[in-house]
Order: sequence, then C-alpha cells, then structure tokens
Amino acid sequence: MRSGWVVRVPASSANLGPAFDAMGVALALYLEARPGGGEPAPETHPAVRAFRSAGGDGPLVVRSPIPSGRGLGFSGAARVAGLLAAQAQRGDAVPSARREVLRRATELEGHADNVAASLYGGVVAVAAGRVVRVPIGRDLAVVVWIPSREQSTATARRLMPDQVPFADAVFNVGRTALLVAALASGDPEALRVATEDRLHQDHRLARMHDTRVAIDAALGAGAFAAWLSGSGPAAAAFADPARAEAVAAALPAGGRALVLPIDEHGAVVHED
Repeated sequence: MRSGWVVRVPASSANLGPAFDAMGVALALYLEARPGGGEPAPETHPAVRAFRSAGGDGPLVVRSPIPSGRGLGFSGAARVAGLLAAQAQRGDAVPSARREVLRRATELEGHADNVAASLYGGVVAVAAGRVVRVPIGRDLAVVVWIPSREQSTATARRLMPDQVPFADAVFNVGRTALLVAALASGDPEALRVATEDRLHQDHRLARMHDTRVAIDAALGAGAFAAWLSGSGPAAAAFADPARAEAVAAALPAGGRALVLPIDEHGAVVHED
C-alpha cells in the first residue's frame, strides 16, 4: 500500500436554481484527506466510511473548512475524498478512477450533482452516470452566504411535493437549457432568468426567510444570479469578479460571506 499522498477535493454548490440534481459548480474551498500527519477522523466520518467501502485500510486524517449541513457539498466532497484515498493507497491513477468514483460516490450520496462537481471541477451537468463540463464564456466569481444553522438534506427533500404541475416542469426545463447556454456564451444578462426555479426553491425557502433575504440582497447588489445552494441554508450567487466583494458586503449580517473562485481542476491526489 502506498503512503505519502494527500487527496484535495473542492466544495460545491448544486442545482444552480432550476437544475435540480443535475448541475453543480466546484468552489475553491478544499477538503483534504491523507493517511497520517494528525488525529485520524472517526469511523463515522463520511470520508472514512467511503474509504472503508472501497477497501481503504488504516487511519485517515481529514481536514476541511467546508461547513457541514449548509448546502456546500461537504458530504459529497468527503465521500469523493474517501474513495480517491482508497485509490491512492492502491496506487491507482485518478483520471482512470473517476468514472468508478462517480458511481460509488453517487450511490453513497444519493444524488450525483455535488459529487460530480467536486470530482471534475468547473460547472458540470450530470445525468445517467455521465458528466459533461459546461464551458464558461466569461470570468465569474461565486459569492456564498453561510448562516450558522444547519439544514439536513433529507429534511429539505421532504419539503418538496411528490408531483409538480406540467407548466412548472416546462418552466424548469427551459430555465435549465437557458442556464447552460448563458454560461457557455458568456451572457450574464440571461443568468438571472436562467436561475429561476419552480421545482424546489420556494418550498424550501418558505422555512428559510433569512436565505431568501440573502438571495434578494445579492441580486440587489449587482450579482448576475443567485440561488439556494443545494438544500441550503446557504445561498450562492454568480458575480463579476470586480463586483464580488461589494455583493458579499451587501449580504445579511446573520451569516458569513465568502468570495470564491470556481475551481477548475476538481479532485486531485498530490504527493505529500
């Protein structure tokens, strides 16, 4: 078994408004896992559970500034890290392992959007086990607003209806298509409309008034688009890098605001 490696995995924001369980963006905020150099993570940690499920042996040290239970892909990043750590321990190359890691991580996570973004980097679309990077036609920063409270993904999913009206389904299909086109063409004026949603956000934001205030504040301060990050309670926004700090400064005092570049590399394994 190999030692002397470290796995580095970015955070993510999923859904981007209308693309429920189908799109995500990787963020330059990183979870790291390695075989030593600190106190081992407990066996209940999602990274360790993923590591064991893939045959990983021995202690796994995990360090992460990604807050859990906020909608920034902590569990997805942790599971990707654990699975890649098992691959690194066996000496497998990351590129050849990505598809299998995606499959396993999706099974553990229950949905693929966060794990795909963390694994591949950039903005991704994912369906049927396939991941495609969406080209981005202009520079964008992501501004995130992170409240102190947590939100369970399972609880947030229970807030959604079992069925949606046909008109709302059509609305979201159109917005998702427009979102991909707006990102690829570099059309910031289309992003605000493209991130509108009728499928999940209103049901969740009904119990997250402060997050709705943060989304409105970001748009009011000049963000191109803003959305509920994953299942929340964090909010995220696309902004011109030159205005990103001003957008962050306009967000409510009840949460922490960060300006993060889009991570372009995804999960990597370095020699330590």
